[in-house]
Amino acid sequence: MFSKVVIFLAVVAVAVAQYGYEHGAAYSSQHISRHDGHPDIVNVHGHQMDYSTHPKYTFEYKVEDHHTGDMKSQHESRDGDVVKGVYSLHQPDGSERTVHYHGDHHTGFHADVKYDTHHIVPKHHY
Repeated sequence: MFSKVVIFLAVVAVAVAQYGYEHGAAYSSQHISRHDGHPDIVNVHGHQMDYSTHPKYTFEYKVEDHHTGDMKSQHESRDGDVVKGVYSLHQPDGSERTVHYHGDHHTGFHADVKYDTHHIVPKHHY
């Protein structure tokens, strides 16, 4: 009898994992690409270290969970000393915050923050 219960629970778990639950499935993804230059061996205070001559990468991720309201995304790229990116997230009040940012060795870090307000209409149950 115990083995039948375990098998039944395993089948239910697979079905929930495959098809989601009644409130909808969550979605998450990520991607990372590195394109660093060829590393050089440098001496730092008598220790040899790998040093990447020109760091270069891009990455992005996204989360969408309509059940919990956790919705956010980010994309960033770096080419040498220049970093650029954007991220956005849905806040508890229903607005969406989007930040575009840029940083480099000469000008430092700068961010432009924008809010997009979505009007939330409460549902009335009669």
